[in-house]
Amino acid sequence: MSSEREAPDRFPLAENLATGVVVLGPALEVTYLNPAAEQLLGTSRMQLDGKIIDEAVPALAALRPLLERAVATGEGIARRELSIEITGPNASPSIVDCTLSVMTPDAGTGALLVEFSDASHRLRIDRENALVSQLETSRSMVRQLAHEIRNPLGGIRGAAQLLQRKFESEEFHEYTRLIIREADRLASLTDTMLGPGGESAREPHNIHELVEHVYHLLRAEAPASMTISRDYDPSLPDLLVDRGQVVQAMLNVARNAMQAVADDGAIIFRTRALTHYTMGGRLHRLVASVEVEDNGPGVPAELRDSLFYPLVSGRSGGSGLGLALAQELVTRQGGIVEYASVPGCTVFQMLFPIEDIHARHTA
Repeated sequence: MSSEREAPDRFPLAENLATGVVVLGPALEVTYLNPAAEQLLGTSRMQLDGKIIDEAVPALAALRPLLERAVATGEGIARRELSIEITGPNASPSIVDCTLSVMTPDAGTGALLVEFSDASHRLRIDRENALVSQLETSRSMVRQLAHEIRNPLGGIRGAAQLLQRKFESEEFHEYTRLIIREADRLASLTDTMLGPGGESAREPHNIHELVEHVYHLLRAEAPASMTISRDYDPSLPDLLVDRGQVVQAMLNVARNAMQAVADDGAIIFRTRALTHYTMGGRLHRLVASVEVEDNGPGVPAELRDSLFYPLVSGRSGGSGLGLALAQELVTRQGGIVEYASVPGCTVFQMLFPIEDIHARHTA
């Protein structure tokens, strides 16, 4: 049996790799694993040393047929996007790419070299690219829809003004003013939807002041039995954003969460700073994350690939415009909206680049 002290000496190059490396003997017993594999599998060399890999780590049971095939045939095997669910207080599901290689006899006592590489980063980039692709289609659909809405608005507003002149009763005037006011609101919305997709009129703003504004608006609309809480990272600096557009985007996402939960449901507004985060194909030193989490039933499986398209809604009577418009408005700030959803926990994450405001204004 191998020794915990001797194993690193046999594979010194693997000790500093970010890729998880596990070496197995002929009976699929563990003879070595590097620190990255220890972290990934939520265990240690001492705990696994000499034990059969899938018996010691049940989350790897799906690998057993591949391991046996590799030993029997002597051929390397690759498995992409393998889900590993490690149990434990600090464990979380991982998506990894796995490569099995048969080792040469002079490599030591090992029979198989198993490499685990974190696939979550690649999958997130793929997902972000899909969201950007969706956005282009969504933007075209939203603008076409806005044109269709805007055309009759002028007629509705004009008819209301004529009725207002015709009737002297203040009661009728109240109704016509309501029609005119709502027509103007819709016209303003279509102007936003038809506006340029480029950079917004961005100025420095405290993101928490914007989130607090949306929090109080939602608190006023929500049932008294609904729990709405905040969890802020006070270290976040000011962001260069268009205040009106960001508030509207946050409000759309927050209302979507409110409509997804029951009257006694729970919503959390959360802010965090992310470091060295890739967004839009560009690595950002700092990114502000504004999350809206709810404990509703989650996003239906059939909607997950099309959720940000306009007219797509999981709610009876929903317009399907809220999330599409939120994605458009956040993208105008140089950010993006992402989400993760399982029953009981759905998190919409609005990501904004944190720029050097002083450098931008003095450039």
